[in-house]
Amino acid sequence: MSKYIVGLTGGIGSGKTTVADEFSRLGITLVDADVIARDVVKPGTDCLKAIVKQFGEQMLLPDQTLDRVQLRTAIFSDPDKKQWLNALMHPAIREQMLKQLEEAESAYCFLVAPLLFENQLEKYVHSSVVVDVPEQVQVSRTTSRDDVSTEQVKNIIKAQISRSDRLAKADVVINNDMPWAEVKPKIEQLHAKYMALSKKKT
Repeated sequence: MSKYIVGLTGGIGSGKTTVADEFSRLGITLVDADVIARDVVKPGTDCLKAIVKQFGEQMLLPDQTLDRVQLRTAIFSDPDKKQWLNALMHPAIREQMLKQLEEAESAYCFLVAPLLFENQLEKYVHSSVVVDVPEQVQVSRTTSRDDVSTEQVKNIIKAQISRSDRLAKADVVINNDMPWAEVKPKIEQLHAKYMALSKKKT
């Protein structure tokens, strides 16, 4: 097991994945909450069966995988349905996440979670890194990447912790609103820092 765990988070469109991938290239294990969230609803899983039972067969695409757009639409304006889904998903995701953290073998590892602070996942990490960009950058990146409306992106941003609260909770902030050539050295410095901290934990 990695002796040192770093939480990596940031608002939608902040570039978390790009930053996480750079640490992965440096040989660091990533435990990604988004990937786990997709895994726990694969065909044949208990979570997917429960969703279909609750919402109906229209939640399945022709290949029997979950229709995420349909599900998002179903829960978006209904707090009770959203609460039901969270009660189903969060324990399953957390169980898998803790298992993967336990199995991580790199000197330190990352827990990559968009809702690190919202879901109180920071209690599992020794340090937290926030990838940050201004809101207008979040909106422009996400609308061009995901083919969604500005309004939808703004609603997602509103549903997440505020930018000021996220920054206040961060141990380290990576400003990702600058050329990659300037961001990359910051990642390499952090890598060296976490390698040293992991040695102290051993």
